[in-house]
Amino acid sequence: MKKYTASVFGSTGLIGSYLTNILINDPSCEKVIMLTRKKTDIYSQKLVNKQIDFSRLSEIKESIEDSNYIYSAIGTTQSQVNYDKKLYRSIDYDITINIANACKEKNISSFSYVSTAGADSNNKSFYLNLKGEIDDEVSKIGIDSLSIFRPSLLLGERKQKRLGEKIAQVIMPVFAPLMPDNYKPIRAELVAASMHNISMKNMAGAKIYHFNEIKLNS
Repeated sequence: MKKYTASVFGSTGLIGSYLTNILINDPSCEKVIMLTRKKTDIYSQKLVNKQIDFSRLSEIKESIEDSNYIYSAIGTTQSQVNYDKKLYRSIDYDITINIANACKEKNISSFSYVSTAGADSNNKSFYLNLKGEIDDEVSKIGIDSLSIFRPSLLLGERKQKRLGEKIAQVIMPVFAPLMPDNYKPIRAELVAASMHNISMKNMAGAKIYHFNEIKLNS
């Protein structure tokens, strides 16, 4: 495979950190661009850390223009934004739409990002409705190769502790065999591996990946 450059949004999070490591260790990847708000302490000869304002489309476009593959694992929780739905939307919705638009304007053909199991723009839940709305809007932008990943509870050790999620990580795997496949918990490194492997196939069109397809391609 020819050499490529990849950009990762949310590179310091649970999925993003695994994905960044996969890219660094891929011999075909010659440069990994980590897009962050603050400088990171991660070092690799392949790594370039760009600090940008995620709310500014112009900065996103400038930061990714030399990339072949774009990945996003950006997300927050309502507790982290003090249950401010407007602020929550500005992170989850606005940033993802800006990244997708930047891909389109810069003629970057591959965009892969993390959504969530149960995302549905017709759902009454604020969270699931918003995630569904994002997926609907990104799909309309017309990126050549769009991969949307919808994992349920992510298993793995976060740098930022989330008590409720930590409890769920202990309890949910016990009941996982009884749960519908799409809502079973999954290890974050499997999602990251699947994002990388699927993007390398350069498949045309938009596709949503759930639990079984994520595991199959990890």
